Amino acid sequence: MSARLLCEGRVVIVTGAGRGLGRAHALAYAAEGARLVVNDLGVGLDGLPAADSPARQVAEEIRAAGGEAVAHGGDIATAEGAASLVRTALDTYGRLDTLVNNAGFLRDRMLVNLDEDDWDAVMRVHLKGHFLPLRQAAAHWRAEAKAGRAPDARVVNTSSGAGLLGSVGQGNYSAAKAGIVALTLVAAAEMERHGVQVNAIAPAARTRMTERTFADTMAAPGSGFDAMDPGNVSPLVVWLGSAASAGVTGRVFETEGGRITVMEGWRPGPSADKGARWTPAEAGETARELLTRAETPGAVYGAR
Repeated sequence: MSARLLCEGRVVIVTGAGRGLGRAHALAYAAEGARLVVNDLGVGLDGLPAADSPARQVAEEIRAAGGEAVAHGGDIATAEGAASLVRTALDTYGRLDTLVNNAGFLRDRMLVNLDEDDWDAVMRVHLKGHFLPLRQAAAHWRAEAKAGRAPDARVVNTSSGAGLLGSVGQGNYSAAKAGIVALTLVAAAEMERHGVQVNAIAPAARTRMTERTFADTMAAPGSGFDAMDPGNVSPLVVWLGSAASAGVTGRVFETEGGRITVMEGWRPGPSADKGARWTPAEAGETARELLTRAETPGAVYGAR
């Protein structure tokens, strides 16, 4: 008797699944028995339209391997596109169990050169592109719970080390990825009673967004373990999207190569309480003294 696959019977949406991390996630879910909605708008690195249809190609790849997959090419950073995304899962498979928010692109600039359009475009795809599908899926799952059909649902969001520690030249990207962490924490708290778990990953892997910016560190080795292969990230994403991850919600995991780290966010450090209002000079003197007892902030680095 063969062992049951980790995601057998589950229906999974993966956004930005035409290439890189999203493609690796979709293939890994399919290998574990999931039925897929493969979403990708098919744009270039800068978010502008491209000619091919990577979502269709990945869906065909899954079907050729004996799996079930359907392509979705809608813009999930619009209310209509997000609604269509969830509706595709329900119309095709009759259910939705897991949403993996992964879509994104870069428009890197130093702050003084970062114009409003580049800020808005990155915020739109990364942050709004997480919020709208999450809202649409959450509304469906809440309705299911209220109808007495309690879901065992999962959401996996995609943040970044840049969102946790900041990244020079990526003010828009870092802010969007930090927003995704906050959105994850709120959604986890709000949706737990409806049978929905929400977590986030901060991955480091070779993708179109990283292989040019960090060419030396992202290059595939001639032999041995390829630590930057995006497929290394997918096993954790598959587990978080499965029923096996019961009880895990509101967490952020950094994952790179063979390493998985539970990230621990902002928490109180050294503190002082005067019991009355400080003068500016007193506040400054106290702040400097507290900083001598505080941990040094983590390094600021590039897109992950």
